[in-house]
Amino acid sequence: MAGSMNVLFITADQWRGECLSARGHPTVRTPNLDALAADGVLFRNHFANTVPCGPSRASLHTGMYLQNHRSATNGTPLDARHTNWAKEAARIGYDPVLFGYTDTSQDPREEDPESPWLMTYEGPLPGIRPICMMGTWPTPWTDDLKQRGFEVPEDIRYAYGHRAPGPEYEDGAAVPRPLVYPNEVDDTAFLTNRLMEFIDESEKPFIAHLSLLRPHPPFVAPEPYNAMYDPKEVPGFARKETPEEEAAQHPWLEHQLGRKLFRAPADEKKLRRLKAVYYGLMSEVDAALGRVFAFLKETGRWDNTLIVFTSDHGEQMGDRWLLGKCGWFDASYYIPLIVRDPRPAADAARGRVVDQFTENVDIMPTMLDFIGAETPVQCDGKSLMPFLTTTRAPENWRKEAHWEYDFRDPADDSAEKRLGLTLHQCTMNVLRGPRYKYVHFTHLPPLFFDLEKDPHEFENLAAKPEYLPLILEHAQKLLSWRMNHDEQTLTHIALTDDGPVARKAARY
Repeated sequence: MAGSMNVLFITADQWRGECLSARGHPTVRTPNLDALAADGVLFRNHFANTVPCGPSRASLHTGMYLQNHRSATNGTPLDARHTNWAKEAARIGYDPVLFGYTDTSQDPREEDPESPWLMTYEGPLPGIRPICMMGTWPTPWTDDLKQRGFEVPEDIRYAYGHRAPGPEYEDGAAVPRPLVYPNEVDDTAFLTNRLMEFIDESEKPFIAHLSLLRPHPPFVAPEPYNAMYDPKEVPGFARKETPEEEAAQHPWLEHQLGRKLFRAPADEKKLRRLKAVYYGLMSEVDAALGRVFAFLKETGRWDNTLIVFTSDHGEQMGDRWLLGKCGWFDASYYIPLIVRDPRPAADAARGRVVDQFTENVDIMPTMLDFIGAETPVQCDGKSLMPFLTTTRAPENWRKEAHWEYDFRDPADDSAEKRLGLTLHQCTMNVLRGPRYKYVHFTHLPPLFFDLEKDPHEFENLAAKPEYLPLILEHAQKLLSWRMNHDEQTLTHIALTDDGPVARKAARY
């Protein structure tokens, strides 16, 4: 049966890990998330396990690495045999609900051939009950705007970036053009309001997923957040002098920089405008969450609600001349994680900053641990609860972060032709430690970086003889990691003369 505790699981899409004022960012201001960290635990070295949105969220919601869940791209179906945190919470009496989206591509073997969910990768996580589902098609929000008398684009997908008339910043305007809708009624405000309405009406403990789009593109913010940060004052970009110099590092990077969708604009004034608005959207999310936190306190729920704040991945934002999320770069995988455990047992750890490597596969085990549900054998991650209730790190915790990137496109073979790969060779694995990063491709040259000497990863050391022992060590670590995390749902069970017997075994 469901216990007396609530869970509020928050994701803000495409949020770079350093972009919190609690992390000492020189520009971004996030006072409400800072306060949450001061009353909970901030995980300083937290990473997504893959990109883009769909695969990353598959890892987030199932606790599984990409190598096991195999939902490799936006649109790759998530195998229905895998469970997730929503299904497991429902087993003990919770009613898991959704405000936003999970980007779950449904298993076509489980759907009616006429199912609308087979026409989109933005389906709901199996086992979750959508209260207000929004994604590319923000119908609940745009319907609300229409009822309030606002004009909505005929194609409602463009509502997210529907800007006020007038020139843009790079064309002479003093500030970036704002969203045409006031911040009190935009998509972030709409979703957080709906969440609070639901919680206010709840008569039993809840487990709710608030999945906010921002600061994901389009990079258009409502007033005053469009002008909160001066484009001239935002930090610069980690990149070589030209895209051509950048592309010389590796064949995959040359391929990626040749794709218009991922290439940062050459106009630095425009790029600075994008970054300033990106930061403004973060501050807007922070303000909206501040209202949610205040509401939980006012309604007496603050002290019985676990709050988890993280993201699905980061954003290149001009670094390496790229936009979006891709490759082996920290900017695409390094994300925030703040967890507040409301129980008195967590008081000793409040305000703690954890330096150990944590990953999005740890989120599902943590939430299930909190509500007293068992963590399924399929999970590659481990509960973070020991970090929340003690000041000591658990024994045998991971020493590196791991992620995978599958850059295949089932509908387009251009990457394969340019790089001389097969469909199944369009993959890379990354082992990222405190000092070194190793990148292994299925059928392309590896990369190796000394992050202490070269934090922006400009110099590939993989071909330097003096680094070969270190490269071999990291290649062996990566192989061991993959072997240790091969899918093992039934491997702890044996059929014997006495029937099935089972033995749980630790991953680390």
